Amino acid sequence: LKINMAARLISLVSRTSNRSLSRVFSSPLSCSPSCFAGVNPIDEQIYTKDHCDMKESLGKLIEREINPYVDEWEREGIFPAHTVIKKLGDGGFLGPTRPPEYGGLGLDYTFSIAIAEELGNITCGGVPMGIGVHTDMATPALTHFGSDELKKAFLAPSIAGDILACIGVSEVGSGSDVASIKTTALPKRGTDDLVINGGKMWITNGIQADWMCLLANTREGDPHSNKSLICLPLDTKGVVRAKKITKIGNHSSDTAQIFFENVHVPKKNIIGVEGQGFKYQMMQFQEERMWAVANVLLPMERLLDTTAEYCRERKAFGRGILDNQVVHFRLAELETEVELLRSTLYRAVALFVAGHDVTKLASMAKLKAGRLVRELSDSCLQFWGGMGYTDEVLVSRSWRDMRLLSIGAGADEVMLSIICKYSGTLPGSQKT
Repeated sequence: LKINMAARLISLVSRTSNRSLSRVFSSPLSCSPSCFAGVNPIDEQIYTKDHCDMKESLGKLIEREINPYVDEWEREGIFPAHTVIKKLGDGGFLGPTRPPEYGGLGLDYTFSIAIAEELGNITCGGVPMGIGVHTDMATPALTHFGSDELKKAFLAPSIAGDILACIGVSEVGSGSDVASIKTTALPKRGTDDLVINGGKMWITNGIQADWMCLLANTREGDPHSNKSLICLPLDTKGVVRAKKITKIGNHSSDTAQIFFENVHVPKKNIIGVEGQGFKYQMMQFQEERMWAVANVLLPMERLLDTTAEYCRERKAFGRGILDNQVVHFRLAELETEVELLRSTLYRAVALFVAGHDVTKLASMAKLKAGRLVRELSDSCLQFWGGMGYTDEVLVSRSWRDMRLLSIGAGADEVMLSIICKYSGTLPGSQKT
């Protein structure tokens, strides 16, 4: 049975888009798992029954169309992104917050977070990462600042699932230090074209993507005001997908190194105002970071549940491993940390929907999530013993996949610098 959430949720647009924040949150319900077993639904800060309906439909699609194939995709080192994205697009899951005139549902950001959480039910990290790049990392700036022409050419078909997007920011010598990128997109004299030269590294979806939201230097000058975001079709002459990168985790997600050799693209493909790309990308990062935090909540809960069950059944020295206080106390500590992270995220999302700058809070959530997934997956793997060191159980895959969160979308150290800057404790900064 084919699910089409777009049809089911279109009635939400008029009910949700013009509501006040207090009305949206007046009758909160949640369908997400929690530490309060047997209560369905439970109260949560940001979710209503509408969110639960969307999550339930997406969950059914995941169990039918994605999870049965994850092991195969992990072995092959790539998942069929166009096929998966199209199924999600048909279901209405790729643009809940995007404008209806481009195929979105026009709902608030809590619906993107609900989808990000539910995608955590996919039994690997690579597939949801590829989806998240497409939905919440490559298109926010285009949505907010792009021209109508660009939105019709790139946003609308991305929401429909007809084309696949990627984001091109990182370079070999410029990861979290975005201002230092070297790729240029300079005007060609006597034409309306930009000529792009340089390269991008660690590009998720890079092998299969149809277009890239590219950050490049469009003139000389201050590194914070000389950059632009550009919609770049990846079938353009001079785009070279140099190689598919082998990674220690997220095996089903294709990651590419891409070079640009005198690539011509119209100036009209610049998103918003020329020279404002760095600012747009910093804004784009906030949605990316909250999405990433939401996406690891259910995997962490699943890992705790499966570890507790394994330790209950596994015997050592005449009793279940779970009977050891060091084990069940440790699991309790980790479960508490997950719930605290959830609360931090939900607060950030609520404030974001209300129009506040959540840069500091989103950075705190991202920092905590990156550290917690490492701590939790490592502790759980330890309790699985020798079995945890094999490829035959989910804990080892989670241990590999989750390690990326402290690196991608801004390393832990960058999150700390942002927090210090906003707190006024970074040398030379004032409290924001």
